[in-house]
Amino acid sequence: MIEVTHLSKYFGETGAVNDISFTVGRGEVLGFLGPNAAGKSTTMRMITGFLTPTSGTAVIGGSDIIKDSLGARRKIGYLPENAPAYPDMTVAGFLGFIAGMRGFSGEKKQARVQDTLDRCFLSDVRHQTINTLSKGYKQRVCFAQSILHDPEYLIMDEPTDGLDPNQKHEVRAMIRDMSRDKAIVLSTHILEEVEQVCTRVMIIARGRIVADDTPEGLRERSAHHGTICLTVRKQEGKRLMEGIGDLPEIDRSEVASESESDTTFRLFPKGGASPGDGGVDRIVGRLLEKGFSVKTFFVEKGRLDEVFRMVTRPDSTTDRV
Repeated sequence: MIEVTHLSKYFGETGAVNDISFTVGRGEVLGFLGPNAAGKSTTMRMITGFLTPTSGTAVIGGSDIIKDSLGARRKIGYLPENAPAYPDMTVAGFLGFIAGMRGFSGEKKQARVQDTLDRCFLSDVRHQTINTLSKGYKQRVCFAQSILHDPEYLIMDEPTDGLDPNQKHEVRAMIRDMSRDKAIVLSTHILEEVEQVCTRVMIIARGRIVADDTPEGLRERSAHHGTICLTVRKQEGKRLMEGIGDLPEIDRSEVASESESDTTFRLFPKGGASPGDGGVDRIVGRLLEKGFSVKTFFVEKGRLDEVFRMVTRPDSTTDRV
């Protein structure tokens, strides 16, 4: 388990991280979100021993990052932002150097390097110097060094930054696969990545944790969660708006989008709705009975981007949700 306790970091009078505490257990992928300068990278640098906290600490698998820094760092795989590496080294040479630093030698070292090259799809560039690689390949090399020693704990700052869609898919699949027996913390600005990879989401703003929940739990806080989106022929739009007024289950409605032939409405049921909810079927059934040609309909799950903006805006009064 990763245990962060009352962690704070001040640069002079400026507080970058203010008294945050959380835990991450094996099998969890914690998505660490926040606007720029929120304190994400500073927190990750303190957890990995790169920065000394002003106060508080982090314990990695029982090793305190301050009292037993080397013991804690041995258990961590760390991918910092901007993918730092030695530019004049070849890919294989750099990974061999990392393997040696991690205590591997001889055949075990060679096997570990080869396995990592294969897993990270780097075999084709193994003899190239790092400064000749594209941004995406440099990111993959730094990702490779973070997992080379098969650590129990992974801390990753923007792990798919600079990767093309295919590479992002590969890395996300690797993270999901590794999460079965590791505790993983990753920061990202890509909400699609959160949906696909993370089992839990923590949002930080102004150096404080303002939300901590599953992706599903956060989506339920969205104003669009449980709304019904349905599409009808454009000429039926005005009549539909009048017909909706006769449905007691609907609190209000709005036009979501229009095309040359169709109009999509968003209905806000009283108390919300969910896929498979009998109330949704009744509402759509009544509209069909009234003679409307409902082309498509679905129930919105909610929007992470909306919740993100809500809890991180400067005037937000939310301490934590």
